[in-house]
Amino acid sequence: MSEIIDPPVPSGTDTVQRLKPNAVGLVGVLFMAVATAAPITAMVGNVPISVGFGNGAYAPAGYFVATIVLTLFAIGYAKMSKHITATGAFYGYISHGLGRIVGLGAGFLTALAYMVFEASLIGIFSFFGNDLFSSLFNIHVPWIVFALVMLAINAVLTYFDINLAAKVLGVFLITEIVMLALMALSVLFTGGGPQGWSWGSLNPINGFHSLSGVVAGPDGSLITVAGSAGVGLFFAFWSWVGFESSAMYGEESRNPKKIIPIAVVSSVIGIGVFYVLVSWLAIVGTGPENAVALAQDSATAGNIFFNPVHEHLGQWAVDLFKILLMTGSFACGMAFHNCAARYLYALGREDVIPGMRKTLGATHPVHGSPHIAGFVQTGFATLVVLFFEFTQRDPYTGLYGLMALLGTTAIMIVQALAAFSVISYFHVQKRHPETANWFSTFLAPLLGGLGMVYVIYLLAKNASFAAGAAATDWIFAAIPWVVAVVGIGGVLWALLLKFRDPQRYAELGRTVLEEAHER
Repeated sequence: MSEIIDPPVPSGTDTVQRLKPNAVGLVGVLFMAVATAAPITAMVGNVPISVGFGNGAYAPAGYFVATIVLTLFAIGYAKMSKHITATGAFYGYISHGLGRIVGLGAGFLTALAYMVFEASLIGIFSFFGNDLFSSLFNIHVPWIVFALVMLAINAVLTYFDINLAAKVLGVFLITEIVMLALMALSVLFTGGGPQGWSWGSLNPINGFHSLSGVVAGPDGSLITVAGSAGVGLFFAFWSWVGFESSAMYGEESRNPKKIIPIAVVSSVIGIGVFYVLVSWLAIVGTGPENAVALAQDSATAGNIFFNPVHEHLGQWAVDLFKILLMTGSFACGMAFHNCAARYLYALGREDVIPGMRKTLGATHPVHGSPHIAGFVQTGFATLVVLFFEFTQRDPYTGLYGLMALLGTTAIMIVQALAAFSVISYFHVQKRHPETANWFSTFLAPLLGGLGMVYVIYLLAKNASFAAGAAATDWIFAAIPWVVAVVGIGGVLWALLLKFRDPQRYAELGRTVLEEAHER
């Protein structure tokens, strides 16, 4: 069957300013994709919640389930990346697969997600920084100081060549992975923990098990515990948010048709295996029942990781662990700043709103970076951070928690749309029959997409719990409305362009790497 060809892109596209080509290799793309997942923050922040209020000692099984679902999603996503290379990855893919109208709605939602994710990570970075200086140096530094410093550094580093950001992220990422690996290996090579190896924690079927029973608390008293498997699974999936960003560096990478599919799949599988092993060995090292008891109190929850580290490596390692929590969250926030800037640039260069091509869509003449979009993102994140400071909201439960929920809600919807767009692109529109395959471009993305829909359901069901103390905040109540307004706003704007400005409408989602267009 003949391939469906897009209408010609208007000649105005010739004025599009491109990002710096061949700026980063496979390793750099992997660093940036994995940094957005923030391994050390995801482990110490999310595993205790899954253990204490989700699936208990079977939390690693929840990560196993998430690895399977996200790998299925990534297989189809990677196939799409072989034919479409665009900085606005989700935006471009969905525009080609499900049409420009749905695509622009998804583009607006993705931009929203990455924009608030930077602000969210600034919140937890500032929280860790404040705690670190208080515990190690007995110095109280207001959290807003850490926040403003991080905003400034992100703005400067992302102004330059993407390779500089990749190198900085690489250093931080390697150190946090080494620290988590040291903790895991110390448990492995000292014969396990006080309550056995907990092999059931590695059975993915147990990921759907809800915590219930009685455990002994740290003081010996009995504690009745209960949880929901949905909570455990949601926090497992939440730990991956950002892995998909590897596709947006295609235009700046060397040989994107080869690099990006490898980066997409290997980052998902690599992160997944690492998460399963690290969470399992942390629980083994602490003891499954001890871990459940510690996780009941936020003041002791982190000891699921800190106790094995202290026992096997010493206090110096615990102090280093806390430092790396800070640098790891910084690396994650910086990676999301890069993501947000590139999405704003991707929308801007297509002149979605008149005048955007010369502003948001401009690139630096020397560094090839989306410098104006980067500064706009810094301005947005600064306003969000200052709002939370002036309204005296907590940087952890407020800024980090609420903005993470907002971003996660938006990005999960887009991920589900991206999975279904793969099926539409290859099997409904019949594009690239040489690539189409019953498993990799149909069954895998179908199962991955349905898995994403299930996660969205889990998010809706457990959002109040995930928000914690901030669940009573009006910002929490506004989250679904903000997501709806932004997503539907993108759809309505695309419809308006379709009838009022067909030329600009024809460009939506169609600015791709020219040498790789629809190969």
